[in-house]
Order: sequence, then structure tokens, then C-alpha cells
Amino acid sequence: MEITWRRVGERDFPLLRTWLLQPHVARWWNHETTAEAVARDFGPAARGEEPSEDFLACVDGRPIGLVQRSRLCDYPEYSAELAAVVAVPDGSLTIDYLIGDPGHTGQGIGTAMIRSFIDRTWAEHPLAPCVLVPVVAANRRSWRALERAGLRRVGVGELEPDNPVDAPTHYLYRVDRPVDAG
Repeated sequence: MEITWRRVGERDFPLLRTWLLQPHVARWWNHETTAEAVARDFGPAARGEEPSEDFLACVDGRPIGLVQRSRLCDYPEYSAELAAVVAVPDGSLTIDYLIGDPGHTGQGIGTAMIRSFIDRTWAEHPLAPCVLVPVVAANRRSWRALERAGLRRVGVGELEPDNPVDAPTHYLYRVDRPVDAG
């Protein structure tokens, strides 16, 4: 399966809203889903007004998932929260991700999406030493996808969960830039 990528644009907001309403996404993302909230939260990145980047993962030209990427130095409070649990090297990046359609879950697509996006990250951010990804411990499917994509668990600690029903325990995963990636 070949995954292609494109930046999220305002025309994608209705699709993002549909995905955020899906129970398998809503459980972990805990996001406001009004059209206004989606535009408020995804608009600045789509317009290049904030440093994070949002991408749609596509298979056969159809969007199937979302990956958000950020340089941790652009979000110092979040970086400090992570640094209380694991070392955060200068230039580190982080990602968050979802599979939109429940029919695409449980098939290895998330793993393939993460692996593909990490490869893309090394090409687009040649000075990044690593990608760090915190995952609430209760989200076993998510952290298993990270492990299958080649990330390794490097820490366990308490972070503010996205969904207040979750305990604060998070696993932190890391993948280092391959020696031949840059």
C-alpha cells in the first residue's frame, strides 16, 4: 500500500469534523466538533499562521488519516512537560495521528501511515535528531502501532491527558534519525 501526503486545507475541515465525530477518534482526541471549532483549531496551521503542520494520509487518492507534526521548540510549555519524563533533544519533533474511517482500523494502516510519515519527516527536517510521541497508556492500539512502526518506549510518566476520563499515565515513544537519513 502506497501512502501519499498532502497538507490539510480549509476545504478538508468537513472531513476532519466527520472523523472527529467517529467514536474511535472521539474517545482519544476529545475535540470540539462544531464546524467553527474545527476551523478555529485547524485553520491557523492550514493557513500557515502557526508552526505546526497538518497532513492528510491518502491511499489511492482518498484521505484515510491525519498526522499533525510539530517542532517541540515551538511549544515550550509542552516540551517542558515532556522533558519532565524524558530527555528532549534540541530540534526534536512530535506527531499525533488518527485513522478517520473505522473501516480502516485494525489492518496495519496506522502503522504504515506512521512509518511513512516518519520517513517523510527525516527528508523534510534534516536537522531533527528524533521524533518523540507521548501516548496515554490506556490507548493500547496507538502505542502498539508506534511499536510496529519502529518506535521504542523510552519513558513512562504523568502528563495531562487529552481526555479527562483518562488517567495521566503516558508512555513516551522515540525514534532516532537513521544514520543514513541525512
